[in-house]
Amino acid sequence: MTADATTVAARARNVLMDTYQRQPITLRRGHGVWVTTDDGRELLDLVAGIAVNILGHNHPALRQAIAEQAATLMHTSNLYYTEPQLELAERLIASAFPSRVFFCNSGAEANEGAIKLARKWGKLHRDGAHVIVCAQGAFHGRTMGALAATANPRYRKPFEPLPKGFVHVPFDDLGALEQAIDSATCAVMLEPIEGESGVIPLEPGRLAAIRRLCDERNVLLILDEVQTGMGRTGRWWAHQHEDAAPDVMTVAKALGGGVPIGAILAAPRADVFEPGDHGSTFGGGPLACAAAVAVMRTVESEGLVDHAADVGDYLDESLSALAGAGAPVAGVRGRGLLLGVALTHDVARDVAAAALNEGVIVNAIGDRTLRLVPPLIITRDEVDLAVERLSRAFDSVAVPAGDA
Repeated sequence: MTADATTVAARARNVLMDTYQRQPITLRRGHGVWVTTDDGRELLDLVAGIAVNILGHNHPALRQAIAEQAATLMHTSNLYYTEPQLELAERLIASAFPSRVFFCNSGAEANEGAIKLARKWGKLHRDGAHVIVCAQGAFHGRTMGALAATANPRYRKPFEPLPKGFVHVPFDDLGALEQAIDSATCAVMLEPIEGESGVIPLEPGRLAAIRRLCDERNVLLILDEVQTGMGRTGRWWAHQHEDAAPDVMTVAKALGGGVPIGAILAAPRADVFEPGDHGSTFGGGPLACAAAVAVMRTVESEGLVDHAADVGDYLDESLSALAGAGAPVAGVRGRGLLLGVALTHDVARDVAAAALNEGVIVNAIGDRTLRLVPPLIITRDEVDLAVERLSRAFDSVAVPAGDA
């Protein structure tokens, strides 16, 4: 840690709550897939604000949209209509499935709203059913309802007792899910690819089978596409790989390209909110919606959904090849530009730190997984450079002798 980094860390300890394990760098600016530190180093950013900055940093279309909207109207509340909110809702629906939209500010808020929506639907259509079946390994957010839907004890235990009405079954276990749905169940809630637990995808065909099961049992299917959406997996939404549209979908992260915004999409079957049921002071404000409209327009005009599929395959192949070069890589999981590098030994954090020294930012999830969620604009040349730097990082890390 440099003297400047030490000073910054000391300042932070005095004024910021101790809720994050931050890297010992201060970022000053960004352009494309690059960020610049306070001491002038340029780093390849393969984390993108944790799957947020899909247009990279400082994209001119997003910058212009924010500036123009800020010069006209920044906030109105939801007591009135604004054009950016209407256009964004129309674009989301056109990209996904027939539905209506509620806007909020984050993925956790979107999941909280989806939980409320499912509870009300259960009262109206399932004789008061209120239990939501969730997956082990899922991460739905840190607010109390979203945390109750999240199975990880590390996140849950400090805040128990949590709201009741949630049960958890093994991820990708259709039989366990089938057994868990009973007369008290109103919905099934899951991620198409679990992000925080190590980038774990459902088996091919499983999501379509879960969709059929929910139809057979007359319960809602809620898909948390906060991390998997907005083109990251090579489709606008991950469920489109299997044509398994949910009843409710939650969106955030990449939607605003760096501006906080979230959304809930509810198909007609699940669209049961009435005036007074839910609300948000800032949700769907004109500034955030104008930014999100610019993001969706740009993803479409630059062909970034197909690009994510193509470059994602190339990145997958390039990362997999590191195993043959001696790196402790067991395999690569995920889809498109949502990838997890599974390691043979407990060195993920050491590799991430070494990668930072080599000039590339990756995210260690636990001891044996690196998460890569770069901007969708990343090129093959930038992939080559990133993998070259990551290879040097692997070479610099001591791997324990013996079996994995």
